[in-house]
Amino acid sequence: MMTISVIICAYTMERWDELVAAVQSARQQHTPPLEIIVVVDHHPLLLQRVRAQLPDVVAVANQEPQGLSGARNSGIAVARGALIAFLDDDAIADPDWLTYFTSSCADAAVLGAGGFVEPYWLAKRPSWFPEEFYWVVGCSYKGLPQTLTPVRNPYGGCTCIRREVFTTIGGFRNTMGRRGARPLGGEETELSIRAQQYWPERTFLYEPRARIRHRIAPQRGRFRYFLSRCYAEGLSKAALARYVGISDGLASEWTYTLHTLPQGVARGLRDGLTHFDLAGFQRAGAIIAGLAMTTTGYLVGTIAQPANEGPALLQRLFRPVGAIPRGYPVQHL
Repeated sequence: MMTISVIICAYTMERWDELVAAVQSARQQHTPPLEIIVVVDHHPLLLQRVRAQLPDVVAVANQEPQGLSGARNSGIAVARGALIAFLDDDAIADPDWLTYFTSSCADAAVLGAGGFVEPYWLAKRPSWFPEEFYWVVGCSYKGLPQTLTPVRNPYGGCTCIRREVFTTIGGFRNTMGRRGARPLGGEETELSIRAQQYWPERTFLYEPRARIRHRIAPQRGRFRYFLSRCYAEGLSKAALARYVGISDGLASEWTYTLHTLPQGVARGLRDGLTHFDLAGFQRAGAIIAGLAMTTTGYLVGTIAQPANEGPALLQRLFRPVGAIPRGYPVQHL
């Protein structure tokens, strides 16, 4: 069986208990990882605490610019497994998470696999929140396949990728992705598309039986966060399209927009009209508002973003709500 390393990135002391739980879930896998690597993103005190209180993990600092992409790259740089799995620091993996990943990647034509992310709401789930937009809170959304299926890209907080991908085409672009509380993204998608452009005969898989539970803080269930996250996603898609082209960058998004979302609106209206569920009308409205904000973000990012100004523009347009060898070039819908 192939060896597998687990990388967990952390950036704040406020999520210490969640980080400990994530590490514990990685320890308790039926297929034990070769190592658990905790990468601390430019927070010396947190790094010191990890080394003192989690002595069985490999604790390293992010050696690249601050952000999730750089942190992941720093973990990849020290990982020894043939497969590298990524787990969010506020998520808990099911005990057979790595078993399903290693099984999915047994075929050499498979570049990696992603799993199902179940929301664990720390407060009551808002009745207006449409399941079609669960990606807003980092979870699997309604409309994804129910069985093992080839996909354009896996979701980065619950995924496994061959080391070969990173050693051949490089790591995550550190000009993309989340930085602290700013909910940008697209780095996993860009990497996956870049890999499949390099290996057109190979693919990524979605394995819904590889499951994690992702904690959803109460503030992420607010409509303001919902709109902000949609807008940021639009900005991220504009940056993605610039790197990999509109055709590859937005292929999955067209299907989602033209099929999944209209079905969600119809479902919400039907719930309101036939079941007298007023929240159904709210869910339909939220889908329309979310699509409008995502589209707005994409248009703003496309029109206003010169190719050499990506990171600076993202910082100006969105404010927070609430070793790979040097030289490597540094994603869900």
